[in-house]
Amino acid sequence: MTSTIRRATATPVSVPAKPDSLHSPGVEDADAEFARRYYMGSTWTAFPLEVKWIVEIEDEAGRTGIGETYRGAAREQVEQALGAVVGRDIFRLNWRYLPVDGIRVYDAIESAVLDLAGQAADLPVYQLLGGAVRDRVECSGWTGRRTAEDAARKAHEAMLRGHRVFKFKCASDDNVRAWTEAIHKRCGGGIRVLLDPNQRWNDVATALRLMEGVRAETMFALEDPIRRTDLDGFRELRRRLGIPVYLHIVLPYDQRPSEMLDALSLDAVNGFNFNGSMFRFVELAATAAFAGLPCWHGSEVDLGILEASALHACAAAPGCILPSDIFGELVREDDLIESPILFSQGHAAVPRGAGLGVRLDRSALARYQAGEPVRL
Repeated sequence: MTSTIRRATATPVSVPAKPDSLHSPGVEDADAEFARRYYMGSTWTAFPLEVKWIVEIEDEAGRTGIGETYRGAAREQVEQALGAVVGRDIFRLNWRYLPVDGIRVYDAIESAVLDLAGQAADLPVYQLLGGAVRDRVECSGWTGRRTAEDAARKAHEAMLRGHRVFKFKCASDDNVRAWTEAIHKRCGGGIRVLLDPNQRWNDVATALRLMEGVRAETMFALEDPIRRTDLDGFRELRRRLGIPVYLHIVLPYDQRPSEMLDALSLDAVNGFNFNGSMFRFVELAATAAFAGLPCWHGSEVDLGILEASALHACAAAPGCILPSDIFGELVREDDLIESPILFSQGHAAVPRGAGLGVRLDRSALARYQAGEPVRL
């Protein structure tokens, strides 16, 4: 069996957010350094407008594999990545270690290669990853920073959609006790809260102050509440708050898998949120499971192709049992795939069919195109 890539294209796109999907009106995040560090543009709310690249690779049989980069991928990285695979037979590549340098681009090439391989072999991508242990993946709801009233409204909307966990972004000047009290009043025990400060509570003392009076029964967990280098602090927060604390390891931000081993050696966390390529995710999830800890799949609030690849990875990872961050359809005004990912009662169906099981919506691609494509 052969499948040699004869041409490749990457199209830059910018897909805005839906109204009311990010912050409450008047609640803006002015932390420019935070926005820069996470490839968000000038402000936190600008991140949906940051350019992504939609990758297409075509083989000699006319089959096309598709992928999606993370936001902020540079054009020269995209060009290098496409150049590294054009002319190559995908069945002669090492799929775990593709010849791609750019960490913001790697996952898109992996997705396109495995999509093409799955089509050629008439197998879904999850089978190429080892086989599926589930056919649907639980997902959390999500939003940005909110007023207490708005937090309760958004959590209630998520509860009605069948989510059992709702994830909020937050910073050290957010009144999270007021948020959780309003949510408890409106939703009772119908949904639990995951707070993700992205390390912006800085230290244990700040985290304890902000969490003072927060009902433990309303909380699902904290994710990266303080500086990720302070694993002793993670462990102390677990002990003193009595709620789970999770560490987010994001390979596309150049974070290291070894950080998971550091956390395990210190018994610092209850589990992990992993971002990365499909093969890396399955490997990280398996390593955490060896230690008896669960995980979920993270995201950067992505479009449909990257979310489809995440679903295949979750399907192949037995330890991925916590609600994953697959909720781009809640935020983006289009997912750029012909048939949307199917959600029901807080779960996303793993796409079926050969390859990724999703097809690029070319009319949407043209509508959201944000510059000249790269063609090789």
